[in-house]
Amino acid sequence: MKRALFPGSFDPLTLGHFDIISRGVPLFDEVVVAIGINADKNYMFTLEERKKFIEEAFKNEPKVKVVTYKGMTIDFCKEIKADFILRGLRNPADFEFEKAIAHTNRRLSKIETVFLLTAAKTSYISSSIVRDVIRNKGDYKVLVPDSVRIK
Repeated sequence: MKRALFPGSFDPLTLGHFDIISRGVPLFDEVVVAIGINADKNYMFTLEERKKFIEEAFKNEPKVKVVTYKGMTIDFCKEIKADFILRGLRNPADFEFEKAIAHTNRRLSKIETVFLLTAAKTSYISSSIVRDVIRNKGDYKVLVPDSVRIK
């Protein structure tokens, strides 16, 4: 089975994330969306909310699983028997950052990283931009899937 792990904080899930996951589905037998738990980070949305946003967005896609994890991503990949890490690239800065991580992961394990370029229409969207729009009471709904709604 070709299983890919798509790790992130997803605070919140954006249309960019949604695009990468959706485009990864035909490439793999299973895409595991893994929400990393970092006690040092201040999240806008709870872990349960972030998990629900993703589960709801992919409720009709049986090849997408949503989990949470702590620790190193490559250790979690080994635990769930994922041979690939899926990552999205928005710009050259993303590439340089992700390339260093991919080289390190491959040095420490046999896990390959597969990069997908984000669609042009979502390449400017980041979770931090979405959070800023939300904080300033802007129309965040154009930047996220319908499953991401603030009560």
